[in-house]
Amino acid sequence: MTTPTTRTAPATMRAAVLSAPGLDNLRVKDLPVPDPPEGWVRIRVMAFGLNRSEYHSVTGQAEGMTYPRVLGIEAAGVIDLDPAGELAPGTQAATMMGGMGRTFDGGYAQYVVVPRAQVLTFSCDLPWPVIGSVPETLQTAYGSLTTGLDAYDGGKSLLVRGGTSALGLAAAALAAERGCRVLATSRREAGLELLTSRGVEPVLDDGRIAERVRGLVPGGVDGVLELVGAPTLRDSLRATAPGGVVCFTGMLSDSWTIPDFYPMDWIPNGVRLTAYSGQSSDLPASELQRVLDRIAAGALELLPVHAYSLEDIVDAQRDMASGARRGKLVGLPWD
Repeated sequence: MTTPTTRTAPATMRAAVLSAPGLDNLRVKDLPVPDPPEGWVRIRVMAFGLNRSEYHSVTGQAEGMTYPRVLGIEAAGVIDLDPAGELAPGTQAATMMGGMGRTFDGGYAQYVVVPRAQVLTFSCDLPWPVIGSVPETLQTAYGSLTTGLDAYDGGKSLLVRGGTSALGLAAAALAAERGCRVLATSRREAGLELLTSRGVEPVLDDGRIAERVRGLVPGGVDGVLELVGAPTLRDSLRATAPGGVVCFTGMLSDSWTIPDFYPMDWIPNGVRLTAYSGQSSDLPASELQRVLDRIAAGALELLPVHAYSLEDIVDAQRDMASGARRGKLVGLPWD
């Protein structure tokens, strides 16, 4: 049996705490460094990705949220303490979801404690801002392509609706890596340039693009990754070939529900509609390691990274909400 390993941690840490809905209620303050209960581990956070999920928490849209709460549904860093001794201190680790940042304190902090079962370990020499940009975005992109869609095989066509988002760029890169023909949308001309630079066929999105997509792919695409949400779902379904799949994964529009949804009218003959919302266990550790290795080798460009100090978390949230940055926003708690 492995001997439990302990270390002396600081008494306090810096963390971004949301005391109530509203960005004015997000403050960086000193908190006690948490101790992991049985079955949990403590991670020294080196970087954390910002996600639309935290924006929903800040704006009061998130379900299951309790206050005050350290935000953050993901974190990357090194194992600081595993009371059971199963994970050695210094082991590189990533964690995500499972209630982080909603039902228990999340990754917007210098330390986080999480269930050991939702920890993925890896080994990588990339800079921490790059590492921190990968885990949750990869989990959602990989799961959407493998579980939500059948468009992960080479030779198939995929439309990414909301293509300049961090998730859209990552999914497009993974699908193209597997030999798919990838189309992706942007509402802005500047976004079309970014998509073109990534080897993706760009489509200007005015909300009604089905006819345009069918002009590029006669008969419709094999799959659509829907990241905009309810306002564009019907149009995405109409852009899909019989036998194709539309996977509803994102809600960049902040529109969550569809009034008077009439399936027989909305869903074309033979088109399937699925959804994806995964957990850390849905991302194989081997896939995380593979993608990090590919990025380190220069063989895969997942997405642009924009780093912020933890002390600038309010500015980072504003930039995420406004769409001022293309790619993944990452917080650095020790910067």
